[in-house]
Amino acid sequence: MFPVLAAIGIGSTELLVILAIILLLFGPKRLPELAEGLGKSIRKFKDASHAASREVRREVDDLKQAQQDETRDNSKPQGPAQP
Repeated sequence: MFPVLAAIGIGSTELLVILAIILLLFGPKRLPELAEGLGKSIRKFKDASHAASREVRREVDDLKQAQQDETRDNSKPQGPAQP
């Protein structure tokens, strides 16, 4: 059903039992509020992880560029040696 749940060993029957317990605990009126809060939390987490990934990629690109610039500067012929 859900690959993530199968990876941690939760089948469809267990998922239905968990959902029934949640429904009994919180009731039908609070369930949409909980789902909305969970959705917002997941969205914030995804946005933060994407921002962190972009920052890491930018830093790696900057380091690569600096290394290329240094290599290019070192490969330029030097003038006559100073005595």
